Amino acid sequence: MSDRKNNAIFLDNASTTAMRMETLEAMEPYFLEDYGNPSSIHSMGRTPRDACQRARKTISYIINAEPEEIFFTSGGTESDNWAITSVARKAGKEKNIVVSKIEHHAILETADALEKEGFRIRRVGVDADGLVDLEELKTLVDEDTALVSVMTANNEIGTIQPLKEISEIAHAKGALFHTDAVQAMCHIPIDVREMGIDMLSASGHKFGAPKGIGFLFVRKGVRLDPFMRGGAQEEGRRAGTTNVPGIVGMGKAAELESAGMARKMKEISEMRDHAIERIEKEIPYAKLNGHRERRLPGNVNFSFRFVEGESLLMMLNAAGICVSTGSACASGSLDPSHVLLAIGLPHEIAHGSIRMSLSERNTMEEIDKAVDVLKSSIERLRSMSPLYEDYVKKEKCQRCHTTEYTAIR
Repeated sequence: MSDRKNNAIFLDNASTTAMRMETLEAMEPYFLEDYGNPSSIHSMGRTPRDACQRARKTISYIINAEPEEIFFTSGGTESDNWAITSVARKAGKEKNIVVSKIEHHAILETADALEKEGFRIRRVGVDADGLVDLEELKTLVDEDTALVSVMTANNEIGTIQPLKEISEIAHAKGALFHTDAVQAMCHIPIDVREMGIDMLSASGHKFGAPKGIGFLFVRKGVRLDPFMRGGAQEEGRRAGTTNVPGIVGMGKAAELESAGMARKMKEISEMRDHAIERIEKEIPYAKLNGHRERRLPGNVNFSFRFVEGESLLMMLNAAGICVSTGSACASGSLDPSHVLLAIGLPHEIAHGSIRMSLSERNTMEEIDKAVDVLKSSIERLRSMSPLYEDYVKKEKCQRCHTTEYTAIR
């Protein structure tokens, strides 16, 4: 769109999103005028304190929670760490924690660190579409399970998990259920009561709020030890000076992004499906990753054989198209995506993957341009690949032999 730097086509909204002007305007007074500390009891603390409470109410309403169940954090990573670590330490090392193999690194690395300390971690697999194996989950969750943590929607392949069924499996054995909803908040409907969610993590910059602000929903009755100590903020559970502008911005962004959600989901899904249809029709040896129907509205993830993902990303970037090879948090790693490996892709194909993540700011014209450039870039890269050339020759020979054999008969 014309308001972006250098007219770039931004198709990396899973990594971060743009703020609306209304959000910035809502935040501005708390930088310049009402800059008091909400923990102060004098008059300058009252206005920012009230503003934070309004944001808390807005967010709680969107997910069908109570305001006192919302605890502000610095983002999804902190919220994930807090939920997993606190439950583990309160439950003790005789209990176990179950996580899926395709969780964000904020969950997986926290689980790995706890395991090194002697805590018991169990990891449930997924099928080829990225859906958690519910039958395997039932075998892993027992009376000694303290927590099950499965993300609402995967940040790489977009697969949306059956949260209600997962929570029922956890609750049947007395375990708590936590979900990382960083990619889902304000993009698809979430009802913590109906879905049986005990704890939920979210990050503001994924739905139009500034970076550095998020929240953890903690159902009433679930007691978590403080993750950060040193003050009485957030009912004594999360110390640190309150980030008033960030909280106000997150509340405003949540209000704006959740309004007309059904319409936005439909419009974004139409662009997504258009991109998927064109890629599958026009680019050979392309595989769609993730569930075809149970999928985030804006997620398009493909693996392309005989192509290296980083090279493809650079070619798209040179053409002004911003995409990703997977999670932005792992972009410095040369290892293939753990998500793609978990759904069964071999290393060489997992390395040739690209994720496009769309928003309502995108247009169908931008999608078409992106697919055009993607197509020509893949053709160029494959033209330089001896592996691709050999493969095509072998396929032609096989078809030729089959035709000759049929003709003889």
